[in-house]
Amino acid sequence: MFLADSWTDYEVLDTGDGEKLERWGRIVLRRPDPQTIWPKAEPGLWKKAQAHYHRSERGGGSWEFTETLPERWTVSHGELRFYVRPTGFKHTGLFPEQAANWEWMSGLICRRGGTPRVLNLFGYTGGATLACAAAGAHVTHVDAAKGMVQWAKENRELSRLPETSCRWIVEDALAFVRRELRRGNRYDGILMDPPSYGRGPSGEVWKLENELYGLVETCAGALSEEPLFFLINSYTTGFQASVLSNMLEKCVVSRYGGSVDSEELCLPVTTGGVLPCGASGRWQRA
Repeated sequence: MFLADSWTDYEVLDTGDGEKLERWGRIVLRRPDPQTIWPKAEPGLWKKAQAHYHRSERGGGSWEFTETLPERWTVSHGELRFYVRPTGFKHTGLFPEQAANWEWMSGLICRRGGTPRVLNLFGYTGGATLACAAAGAHVTHVDAAKGMVQWAKENRELSRLPETSCRWIVEDALAFVRRELRRGNRYDGILMDPPSYGRGPSGEVWKLENELYGLVETCAGALSEEPLFFLINSYTTGFQASVLSNMLEKCVVSRYGGSVDSEELCLPVTTGGVLPCGASGRWQRA
């Protein structure tokens, strides 16, 4: 498995009964997680929660606060800093399990040297963007949601990374890649964390099971002659790691050689075990 075990500002305190208890800096949140089907290890710990997200039978849900929290606060991972806050869709603006991938990409970028060009599709609030930029890459960050791109920009400022290290694009991912191909623009690293369902800024409908293979195939054509990496993340649809491996073998290895490693992505749990967080498929040239 790929284990994100290098955090100090984030911790999964306990899991069970369809929920997870997390520490974000000094604030403890309780959120749903359908994969935690076992009993809670230490029920007493859950009294520490300062906010609890309740799902609604009609879909969605809402937060219950046991004390007043700041509108947003910061957490750090190494030299990177991020704003987090409870959003209306249970998320906080950061997926901490992705730190395992940040470290993998950063290592490849540092070993290459220079200023590799990296494309981050469905870039969200910029965790991977900042990690790659801090390692020395120039990152093109693409997301269809203007608000998420703004949040990512604020995280860049908070982390004190140069303005010139990132380019920010609000657009449908596939449309952007097709335009880059027409322009002849190529990238040394490509990563994507696509949602299972969504709409682009012009109302484009995205369904992962229908669109992912075509997107990966198109993106493979946007790699440079000597690319570093290609990363696919999958969480919401539950694609197995072997599905990601198969796509990378067909679309990337067939053109560039290299090797593929696809595994579960997990977070350690303080009371024991790990929290499953989907799967990642990694390709690298060397």
